[in-house]
Order: sequence, then structure tokens, then C-alpha cells
Amino acid sequence: MSLMRQLWLTVIVSAIVAFMGSLLVSIWSAQGYLTQQLQRKNDDIASSLALAMTQQAKDPVIIELQVAALFDTGYYQMISVTDPLDQVIVQRIQNTSEANVPFWFSRAFPVSARPGLAQISDGWKQFGKVTVISHTQFVYQALWEQAGRLLLWFLLGGSTVGMLGMITLRAIGRSLSDVVNQAEAIGDRRFITIAEPRTPELHTLARAMNNMVERVRQMYNEAAAGLEKLLRLVNYDQLTGLPNRDYFMAYLKEQLSGNQAASNGVLAVMRLPDLNSLNEQLGRGRTDKLLKDIGQIFTEFSQEQDGAMAGRIKSGDIAVVLPGASDLQVVSQQLDKLFREQLVLKWPGLTEIYHLGVIRYEHGKGLGETLSRVDHALALAEGKGVNASHLIESDVQMKIIPGEQWRILLTQAVSSASITLDFYPVITKEGTTLHLEGMVRLQRPEPGTPLLTAGDFMPMAAHLNLTAAIDLEVIRLALLHLPTIVEDVALNLAAETINNWPFRTNLAKLLGSNPELCPRLWFEVTEYGALKHFDAFKDLCLMLKNSGCHIGIEQFGQRLTESEKLTELGLDFIKVHPGLIHDIEKNTGNQEFLNRFCGIAHTLGIIVIAVGVRNKIELSLLKSLGIDGATGPGITSVQGLPRNLACSRSNLV
Repeated sequence: MSLMRQLWLTVIVSAIVAFMGSLLVSIWSAQGYLTQQLQRKNDDIASSLALAMTQQAKDPVIIELQVAALFDTGYYQMISVTDPLDQVIVQRIQNTSEANVPFWFSRAFPVSARPGLAQISDGWKQFGKVTVISHTQFVYQALWEQAGRLLLWFLLGGSTVGMLGMITLRAIGRSLSDVVNQAEAIGDRRFITIAEPRTPELHTLARAMNNMVERVRQMYNEAAAGLEKLLRLVNYDQLTGLPNRDYFMAYLKEQLSGNQAASNGVLAVMRLPDLNSLNEQLGRGRTDKLLKDIGQIFTEFSQEQDGAMAGRIKSGDIAVVLPGASDLQVVSQQLDKLFREQLVLKWPGLTEIYHLGVIRYEHGKGLGETLSRVDHALALAEGKGVNASHLIESDVQMKIIPGEQWRILLTQAVSSASITLDFYPVITKEGTTLHLEGMVRLQRPEPGTPLLTAGDFMPMAAHLNLTAAIDLEVIRLALLHLPTIVEDVALNLAAETINNWPFRTNLAKLLGSNPELCPRLWFEVTEYGALKHFDAFKDLCLMLKNSGCHIGIEQFGQRLTESEKLTELGLDFIKVHPGLIHDIEKNTGNQEFLNRFCGIAHTLGIIVIAVGVRNKIELSLLKSLGIDGATGPGITSVQGLPRNLACSRSNLV
């Protein structure tokens, strides 16, 4: 029995015992008082009648009339006049009772007063004796009515006390529930604080647990600050605050060859004029200020795009990669507008500040070829004059879908069998399968066209508010096929999806219909999406964990300064950004970062997974650094696993 039920039972039993005891004592007190009053009445009436007869003539008729007159008032059970030899002179007896009192009540609370006795004198001689017994029906009636009134008042009092007790117990219950929920959250690796209850014992306990949570957060914050400092030192340009060449190129390689990458995207490079000339014209300090302004522009621009990254790849070259972006003209116009508003107008003394080259890159193309194409675009931009840009489209135009067709294509995909999943293994450091990462693919209606990756169509789905419908269909597909495989399955949720409340409701119904499969589902959201919609993501985490699912973050490592919030989520796993994994054997700074981060994550009970592992050398080194799992081109596919699953309708919901 729970503590609250025990408290409730104690209060109820105590209240019943107290009020029943008070009721019985009150009835017994009234019973004694009424019995005493009945006794006095018997004595007084007997004395009065005897005195009246003493003063009257002793005519039997007169005596009988006096007795009859008194008896007919109806308050007496017996009035008797006897001579000195106890011979009855006059007697009246009433055995019937008109009291509306239950028999059991009369038996439970008997009223028995002794008869009233008085002597009748005739001069100096004794004439006789008067015996008076009052009827008890009126006493029982009064006692019954008094008991009813007492019971009513006690019920009202008991109800009032019960309501006060209920309010008090609810307050205690809420405080106790908060403490219990906090303890369960800590056990589930969600480090949350609660309001400290007023109850002294619970207050002390809550304060101790809050202090522990604050110490954990402080420890994490200090460690995260150290990791952020290390990451900035190793992977970021100290002047502009942008990722340096190695970090940016590692991410660009992942977009060109990774399993999760979009089939195409946009790469834009801004080139400054000769920095030596700028230093001579502006001075070193003002030139640095110009570079910082440019770095701020690219930082803010890339943070607005999920999956985007900007970096300083040369002293005068600043680049940004936008996976899945489809319209080069829009990207070019956005950057041109930012440059003119925040650079050209603010630096009127400079006639030439930038040239911009924008290209569409293609998944599967080499890094060298891609950089050569953007260099060509920059050369053409320089030929146009100052502050000019040039765009180079892809040769593969079949992948580009006109904007007006996207809604039709995506809507049909949800209701047809055109959504599929490609599975890629995520292995543990022992080599066993941790789970399979399901990558959503979309079949275009044109025969013979290649599958579209999530990076190709999810940005447009987000723009059309269709990500929730697509993600829900992908989850249905995974649930349909989970019984046919032995491995767990991981699925990506779009940033816009986690902030969609109807999706939350439908997902809860879907998972509730398949509780046995929930522990085999791993859900992951990008670091960008989780932090952008943190409150919604926090609620989603709680719902998924209550359902038995796993929840984690992918592309982790770009926003460490905000990662303190993640201690409240109870994450099961974190997938590290591939930019931190590429060429890890050559980057001692990233090695130290991963080693220290794994230590922190393991303290919180979080599995750390490396993304983008390309070979056994990287895998071996990552194991030594504390990584728990890995995925990427260097991780072999699972034998016997179907690589592609066609979507089909089911009755899962």
C-alpha cells in the first residue's frame, strides 16, 4: 500500500473513531440527563398528587377523578393509589407506546427511572401511598431526535475536517510526488530541480537533492566550458570565430560522401581582395575588425539553416555549405544582401570588398573537383567587377524538382509506397550491432530516377509543414518491419516535427499500440533542432522514455555553450558531429576533446557514437578514446539485412 493511501486510511479511521466516540459520549450524556429529569418528574408529580389528596376529602370518587385527570394528560405509564396494606384504591396503566423510535435504539440506550412515591395523610393517620411512573416514550423520542441532530452535526464536522485533511494531504502528496519524480528523473539521468516543500522533512530531502543536481550541472558546465575552449582552440579560427579549414573540409567531405548526406547542396565562397593591400589601406586593427564582421555575418547565416556550416578555408576565403539547399539564386541573393547591408554600407572607404562564387555540389563527387568548380565560379565573379557574384549550376539537372511540384510529390509520398528506408549499421566497440540507422528515401515518379535522400526533400517538407506527416509514416514503416529483423532501428526526427503537437498525439497512439516494439526504437534529433525547440523536445523525450524508447542527439559538438540544457533530458546516446571524426588520427586536439567528452557522457550514463568513420584506423583510435559505437562508410553492412524496405499500408494505428 502506498504511503498516501496509508495516510488517507489513517485520517479516515481516526476521523471515524473520533466522531463515533464523540457521538456515543454525547448520547450517553443525554441519556443520563434525561433519566435524571424523568426521576425528578416522578418524584415531583407523586408529591404534588399526594399533597392534593391529603388536603381533599378522602372520597374514592374524588380520588379517582384526580388520578384520571392527571393520567389523561398522556405522560404517564402508571399512576396508582394504594392503602397502607398495599391494596389498590385507584390505578391507571398505559402499556401502548406512540414513540417513533427504532426498537434497537431503545435496547441500546435504555432509560429506567425509579417510580415516584409519596404518602397520603388523613389527619395524623396514613391514608395511603401514591406511585407515579412517567412514560419513557417521550424520553426515547427526545433522545432519538437529539442523536439525529448530533449525527448531522458530526457529519458536517467530519466532512469539513475531511476536506481540510484532503487539502493538506494533497499538498503533502504534491510535495512528495515532486520529490519522488525528481528521484526517478535523476535515476533516468534527467537532472532537474524542484521547488522545496514547506514540510521540514521533505524540505531537507528536496534541498539535498537540488544541491546534488546543481553540483552535477556545475560539474558539467565546467567540463563543457573546458571542452568548448579546447574545441575553439583546435577547430576554429581565432579571429573570425568560424570553423577553420580542417574542420570545415572534414564536414564538406562528409556531405560529399557520407551515408546520411543529401544528394546535392549549395557551396558558397566569399573571397576578399588581397589582405596585404587591406592591411596597408586600413591598418591591421581595422582589417581584423572587417574579418570579425564577416565572421559574424557567416555565423548568423549558417545558424539559421539546419545542417549548414561556415568556415574560414583560407586567409581571405570564407565558405558556407548548405546541404539540401536547392535554389542557388536565393542563396546568392541572401548573401549579397547581407554583404551590401553589413559590409559595403558600413565600410564606405572600400570600393572592393568581396567576390562571391556559388555552386551546386553533388554527393559522390570528389573534394578536389568540388573546390575546383567553386574556384572557377570565383574567377568568373572577379571578371564581372567589384562586389560581384557568379553561380554555377550542376550538370545533373534531373535531381532538381520545381518548387510547385514539391507539395504534390511529398503529399503523395505519405499516402503511397514511395517512402523507403535504407539501413546502415551502428556497431559497438566490441563489433556487435548496436542498432540500424534508418535513412528515409523518396522515389520520384519518373521511372529510372535515383532515390531522393532526406537531405534532398526534407528542407522543402519543412517549408511546406509536411515533416510531421513524413516522420510519422517512417515510424509506421519501421514498426511494420521491426518484427522481421532482430536489430533495433534508429530514426531521425526533423526539427520542425518535434514542435508539432498533433504529431505528438499520433505518435503516442502509435507507440501505445505497439508497446512490445518500443524498446527497439531509437529516436534522434539534430543538436540544432533540439536546442531550437528545447521545451518541446524535453516533453517529447519524457513521452518517448515513458514509452520505453531510446532518445538521443545527433550532429553534436557545434553548440557546446548551450549543452547544459541536455542534462535535463535523460539522453540515452549522443552521435558526435562527423567534422570531429574525420582525420581524427591527425588531429590531437580533437582526440583530447573526444576523450574528455566521453568521460563526461559516461558519467551521465550516455552512450557516445562516432559518425562518419571511414576506416579501421579511425575506428581503433576512437575505441581507445572512449567511443561506445560507430557508423560511417568504414563500417561494413550487416550480413543478411535487407538494405531497402518498401513502404506499405498497415493497420498499426
